[in-house]
Amino acid sequence: MAEIINLRQVRKQKARAQAEKTAEQNRISFGRTKAERKLTEAERDKAARHIDGHKLDRDDEPEPA
Repeated sequence: MAEIINLRQVRKQKARAQAEKTAEQNRISFGRTKAERKLTEAERDKAARHIDGHKLDRDDEPEPA
């Protein structure tokens, strides 16, 4: 015979688990010091500049006649 479950309790448990997952992501994103945020931003900017510096610009070439 199958086990009887209370669907209301299951829904609440699922909602609590989702809320905990969201809270964990927020703790990672927003629970950092100003120095850590600036360091992350600087690393992201440096990576973007590095990639942009290695792109080939096709706009500078003269058009074939």
